[in-house]
Amino acid sequence: MDPGRPAFTVDLLERYAAKGRGVISCMSAGNDVILLGTSKGWVTRYDFGMGDSIDYDLSVGRPGEQSIHRIFVDPGGSHCITTVVGAAGADTFYMHAKWSKPRILPRLKGLVVNTVAWNRQHITEASTKEVILGTDNGQLFELAVDEKEKKEKYVKFLFELAELPEAFMDLQMETTSVLNGMRFYVMAVTPTRLYSFTGIGSLETVFSTYLERAVHFMELPGDIPNSELHFYIKQRRAMHFAWLSGAGIYHGELNFGSQHSSSNGDENFVENKALLDYSKLTENSGSVKPSSLAVSEFHFLLLIGNKVKVVNRINEQIVEELQFDQTAEAIPRGILGLCSDATAGLFYAYDQNSIFQVSVNDEGRDMWKVYLDMKEYTASLAHCRDSLQRDQVYLAQAEEALASRDYLRAASFYAKINYILSFEEITLKFISASEQDALRTFLLRKLDNLTKDDKCQITMISTWATELYLDKINRLLLDDDIASDGHSTDYQSIIKEFRAFLSDSKDVLDEVTTMKLLESYGRVEELVFFAGLKEQYEIVVHHYIQQGEAKKALEVLQKPGVPADLQYKFAPELIMLDAYETVESWMITSNLNPRKLIPAMMRYSGEPHAKNETHEVIKYLEYCVHRLHNEDPGVHNLLLSLYAKQEDDSALLRFLQCKFGKGLENGPDFFYDPKYALRLCLKEKRMRACVHIYSMMAMHEEAVALALQVDTELAMAEADKVEDDEDLRKKLWLMIAKHVIELEKGTKRENIRKAIAFLKETDGLLKIEDILPFFPDFALIDDFKEAICSSLEDYNKQIDQLKQEMNDATHGADNIRKDINALAQRYAIIDRDEDCGVCKRKILTVGRDYLMASSYTSVAQMAPFYVFPCGHGFHAQCLIAHVTRCTDEAQAEYILDLQKQITLLGGETRRESNGSFAEDSISSITPADKLRTQLDDAIAGECPFCGELMIREISLPFISSEEAQQVSSWEIRPHNLGGQRSFSLPA
Repeated sequence: MDPGRPAFTVDLLERYAAKGRGVISCMSAGNDVILLGTSKGWVTRYDFGMGDSIDYDLSVGRPGEQSIHRIFVDPGGSHCITTVVGAAGADTFYMHAKWSKPRILPRLKGLVVNTVAWNRQHITEASTKEVILGTDNGQLFELAVDEKEKKEKYVKFLFELAELPEAFMDLQMETTSVLNGMRFYVMAVTPTRLYSFTGIGSLETVFSTYLERAVHFMELPGDIPNSELHFYIKQRRAMHFAWLSGAGIYHGELNFGSQHSSSNGDENFVENKALLDYSKLTENSGSVKPSSLAVSEFHFLLLIGNKVKVVNRINEQIVEELQFDQTAEAIPRGILGLCSDATAGLFYAYDQNSIFQVSVNDEGRDMWKVYLDMKEYTASLAHCRDSLQRDQVYLAQAEEALASRDYLRAASFYAKINYILSFEEITLKFISASEQDALRTFLLRKLDNLTKDDKCQITMISTWATELYLDKINRLLLDDDIASDGHSTDYQSIIKEFRAFLSDSKDVLDEVTTMKLLESYGRVEELVFFAGLKEQYEIVVHHYIQQGEAKKALEVLQKPGVPADLQYKFAPELIMLDAYETVESWMITSNLNPRKLIPAMMRYSGEPHAKNETHEVIKYLEYCVHRLHNEDPGVHNLLLSLYAKQEDDSALLRFLQCKFGKGLENGPDFFYDPKYALRLCLKEKRMRACVHIYSMMAMHEEAVALALQVDTELAMAEADKVEDDEDLRKKLWLMIAKHVIELEKGTKRENIRKAIAFLKETDGLLKIEDILPFFPDFALIDDFKEAICSSLEDYNKQIDQLKQEMNDATHGADNIRKDINALAQRYAIIDRDEDCGVCKRKILTVGRDYLMASSYTSVAQMAPFYVFPCGHGFHAQCLIAHVTRCTDEAQAEYILDLQKQITLLGGETRRESNGSFAEDSISSITPADKLRTQLDDAIAGECPFCGELMIREISLPFISSEEAQQVSSWEIRPHNLGGQRSFSLPA
């Protein structure tokens, strides 16, 4: 938009618009359609969207001169209502854009209609919906017309002025939807009053309520050529209004959404009311009243003589004067009136012949300056178009606040300025005024307005703000003695604000510089706080440890981003400071390696502890071993060493008996070092533990020897653990027996009885003769009589058992020999018509085709054959061929090799019968017979039709690889059909 171009421009639209049918008497516009009435009763419709015009003669059939009194068109340009006044009275017509001629409204005959209010929210091209008509005699009517019915649906009387009968000069209507229906807002003007009507329901219902209640009105007396009421319409909604009254232009904002359901005060939907005095329109002391009015978003267009003065409705200043290019004959009468097209956003002026178009060209471009001059800064900012304009508004606000010594408010506005004042100029203003708080506020607000790309500037300003915060804190400490105890409200507030600033700026502040600043001002707590924000957890943890606050230090170490190395580094100090909290923290931390905590645990374990005190290290190690299933030998060794130092060895024994690797595949039973455990237990004199370790290391003799020093029962239990080595087990029991015999100090007979009782506990492993050497040589044999006799009886039982086993073996050998002889004589009966399972020929066939090439002997020139218990029979040669074909390659080669060897040895003596041997041949088997036996096993071990060979054939394909070529020869291949003829068969 060119800033030098006027906001309002005038163009001649149509020079001789009346077309010689009188002069223009009235005009109305909507949606690029203009309808004008002439002094001779003609109506001309100009449709600039379609580029045509239509003339209507309303004086036809009426006597005398006729003149168009008023003409009205709806915002869509479809519906038109006009009143004709003549010698015969007044008639009102309705015409539609699609009709070729207008139609008279007979129910309004004789009534002079001065004004029409359209229902802009609900009107359509086909129907007018509710329309309000205001007449010259102070009456209001409701009208509705449908284009298809070609006549009015109804005409209803609504209201009549009774108190002060005056003509209704102008009307406006607005509607809003509410829960219980539709609310109507109606404003009407007479020469001296502005009336307001509102209510819910139909128009008839709304106006009927005013029969019982007073009408709300505003009275402004004074003479006016033409009282007009205009709404400014934006997106089909009225925003503000203006009334051209005798006293001035009464205007205000319209708010149709703030009404309550109560009836009282419902008419007060006008806000920010004002009256523009006509004296402001002239430079001299007099005043000139406009003859017509039009309303734009920010301006009034006032027709005064032959000029239109454009007045800003906000500051009531004349901004432009519009001149019109009139013809010579039209100049005396001047411009007759103004009208507006809310849909197209255009204004029109007309004289007796011509139509002029007034265009609006960005009328709001300077409104920010208008509001700024009026110090309405919020409205000014709302109308700013660019940053420079906003800077000027912020500057005006800042200077106003600075003049009133409101430095903090001034700082907030200065921070929003980007161009017209430099950063240095603004900061010098506060430095020269010694306003550190305002300077800090300015810096903070400036940071809020900077973009992420200004990284360097953000860092510098943030650092400066940090130093100002520290300076403020120190000044509060010096000025307020209570602040040093941390009880000052201002002090606590600035500390809280400073920490919030550090949290917000942690990513832009330079870490080293900020920490040096905090350290130089002695702000240790803030230093620790900032270190935590920058994830310098080592500094934070060290500070809390120095303060003795182990719990806070552990809370820091438990944060997700803290490296585990810090846990290991501070573990010795933390566990000495608070062992319980430290161990609890370790137990809930998932990524710790217990092995790296061993130095800290050993340091804690080296300190003396009360007997009834829970050993925190043991608790943590037990958690690692049993819950985390830790397999580290160092962890297991440490736990074992702590158990070994306890007075009660029950925990140590339970630990040694646990098999920690039981759930692992090929895992060990334990993860500690058994040699270290043995040395430790020996040192601490934990003998039962040593016995267990010896046993675990398979050093059973040492285990039993040590167990005998502790408890005989323990030694016996260890001896029973040996199961796979009978000699070792007996040796261990002999050690125990010797110890028991030597340990008894009673009488000889008592010693013998106890020794005999001990033998029973060995479950027969030891005999009386095994323990006799442990008794003295002078012991009487009578004392062992019962034991010796019992031992002899056992030997006799064993001898009898061996004899029985020998007899059973002899009988078994005889039975096997009989079975062998029976097998040699076994036979089968073959029917002479029996077929071979392979070649399907008779098995008992005589012929040369079936003579074996091998050394098989045939009877009466009969071919050799095999018969199976299942009943299947095969020629020997057929069976060999079938098995060789169906078995695997290695077995087939083995069978063929045996057959070849038998053929080479074919000169030996042949069998006399068909496949049977003589009885004495068992003891003298020839090599050929041995080969035949191997061949029989290879081909006749089972029936080929009933055994495993047939089962394996299920998975073989029907077509073997050798038959693939033969199958391919049967494939049907397409041939060239180009030379073939096609014959059609008769139907």
